[in-house]
Amino acid sequence: MDLNFTQEDKKFQKEVRDFIAENYPFSRYEKKKARSDLEKEDFLAWHRILHKKGWVAPGWPVEYGGTGWTATQKYIWNEENGAAGTVGTLPFGLQMVAPVIYTFGSDAQKKKFLPRILSGEDWWCQGYSEPGSGSDLASLKTKAVREGDHYIVNGSKTWTTLAQHADWIFCLVRTDSDAKAQEGISFLLIDMKTPGIEVRPIITIDGSHEVNEVFLTDVKVPVENRVGEENKGWTYAKFLLGHERSGIAAVSRSKKQVERLKEIAFAEKEDNAPLIQDDSFGQKVADLEIDLTALEITELRTLASESAGKGPGPESSILKIKGTEIQQRITELTMEAVGHYAQPYLRDIDLEGLNEFPVGPEHADGVSGSYLNMRKTSIYGGSNEIQHNIIAKMVLGL
Repeated sequence: MDLNFTQEDKKFQKEVRDFIAENYPFSRYEKKKARSDLEKEDFLAWHRILHKKGWVAPGWPVEYGGTGWTATQKYIWNEENGAAGTVGTLPFGLQMVAPVIYTFGSDAQKKKFLPRILSGEDWWCQGYSEPGSGSDLASLKTKAVREGDHYIVNGSKTWTTLAQHADWIFCLVRTDSDAKAQEGISFLLIDMKTPGIEVRPIITIDGSHEVNEVFLTDVKVPVENRVGEENKGWTYAKFLLGHERSGIAAVSRSKKQVERLKEIAFAEKEDNAPLIQDDSFGQKVADLEIDLTALEITELRTLASESAGKGPGPESSILKIKGTEIQQRITELTMEAVGHYAQPYLRDIDLEGLNEFPVGPEHADGVSGSYLNMRKTSIYGGSNEIQHNIIAKMVLGL
């Protein structure tokens, strides 16, 4: 998008671009095409570089380690990272639990947790969804019973992203079984090394290990690790989800993927002409780019609102819906572009000695895996059906 940047903005853009070019560890990721190929240190490498620079938490208030950037600077930061194809910092600590802690947490919690989130010393995962409580999150059953200065927690969480690497988990737990569903929930911070916690992998449809089940059996959690008031966790949960849904839009990274899609469509042929020149396919790409531009404008308005001191509102649901729909459309069109070459999905199969039997062009590598993996985006962070309900209630007043 062509924005009227000031000279200061252009200077900042050059600073960001140069910093990424000079400091991002590109060589670390050269052979890792899928997110599931990344190990813990791969995720943290860029995080630690940014922490040293003081740029790891653009959205935080300055007093807790934020950058103090304007909405335009945040936009530039996202754009340049998207254009460079960097591995984004993980959202669970920086963008999800940290805002809850610095907004609702005690001074002791802020002092204990925020510096370690900034530095990357603590890796966080999210304990929201349960086997019977996904979209209907308020029906969760994981129970915390207070005994003196501790809670005893029993239950399970599912679809827990990258829990196999996590040091801490933020959990919604039921502390009052007699209250209405949303009124008996508390927000706990739980050390993953606590006895009674078991993490079991869930292998997803693309063959990767990205999500897990987490089982909690008589897990002892200090009351001092409860954020805010007992039974008021639903308020904090909704606040966190607003931040999560805003980030899910991932406009800059979708723009990068659209550019890759167009490169593939120029390389692939239809009736001896580039596929991109096919009227039907070209129209689909054009529609996609128009929708992505509209989403980008909405994201900019949200950034401006947040910079003015307003937290994410119902517009975060709009960003989540459209952002995930666009992400899925990109992978669908990429599958269509590579055609039958998308079919052989050969994760973990040793192809040594089979090089004389290529399964397709290099740009077809990983296309199937990406398509399969991205089916999840319209479900996590609150399913898109639930987001439509939120918009109907909070925006339209229905």
